[in-house]
Amino acid sequence: MTGQRRDRVLVLRALGLGDLLTAVPALHALRHAFPDHRLTLAAPAALAGAAAATGAVDELLPTEAAGRGVPRAIPWRGPPPRIAVDLHGCGPLSVEPLAALRPGRLIGYARPPGPAWRAWEHERDRWCRLLGWHGVPADPSRVGIAAPRAPSPAPGAVVLHPGAEAGARRWPAERFAAVAAALAPRRVVVTAGPGEEGLARRVAALAGLPPGAVLTGLSFDGLSALVAGAAAVLVGDTGVAHLATAHGTPSVVLFGPVSPRLWGPPPLPRHRALWCPGPERGPRVGDPHGVRPDPRLLRVGPRQAVAALEDVLAAGARGQPM
Repeated sequence: MTGQRRDRVLVLRALGLGDLLTAVPALHALRHAFPDHRLTLAAPAALAGAAAATGAVDELLPTEAAGRGVPRAIPWRGPPPRIAVDLHGCGPLSVEPLAALRPGRLIGYARPPGPAWRAWEHERDRWCRLLGWHGVPADPSRVGIAAPRAPSPAPGAVVLHPGAEAGARRWPAERFAAVAAALAPRRVVVTAGPGEEGLARRVAALAGLPPGAVLTGLSFDGLSALVAGAAAVLVGDTGVAHLATAHGTPSVVLFGPVSPRLWGPPPLPRHRALWCPGPERGPRVGDPHGVRPDPRLLRVGPRQAVAALEDVLAAGARGQPM
């Protein structure tokens, strides 16, 4: 984090890790456009490490609401921000806590005049287009974050991350285990977020992985180092997938209720999004917060995932994200 600056830019993105990482191009754009301002990100305190790794954020202002709700108020101190940016949502609810601070300029979809909201737009493109409309050029390909200083706890391993915030995006443990077994003799490790330790241990046990293959309790820096140093990552539509994108690590991402067109990795050889939709039409064909695995997610089988992993592993040297 850098020192104090006279003018301040406040950005609201009080969501999860994946949400923050899809906003990295927009944060880079704001940092470039306002180099002499202090950029404050209103987001959950748990994202402090990720916010610092963007290289664009000077300070994190702890702000969150239950679930994926909109904070009723932002605990701002001092004079009104010169610029306030709503990267949280498209409606008046997410604009109101920013407007209450009386910023000199307010940027957001729900604040006319402004661009139209597009339901089929990828998150990275969505926020870059918003800024571009308001005269702040933004490149959605600038997804990179700082390389971690800590060494990887499992350099060169294939990382399986079976957890997800909701059951609808959680591929069965048995399928992750089948993939792990099929990758032998490659080194495979299984990661777990808070509360997912049992799931990770089940995957490892079913796959017959050796002791120490389950990595739990990782800080953001530890997880970031693991993903940055991995040979590849297999993960559902969750924050670890976007962390792989941010580090340019080969990844296979499993999608179910939501199209990868909205949240998928960049269309590069080192990334593969697996999605098996039915006849449904629309960007969100299921409930991303449902408790049971989405039928479209269950249409993806272990053989398909293994083949995709082999493809991204064979794609050659990874490119460096911008």
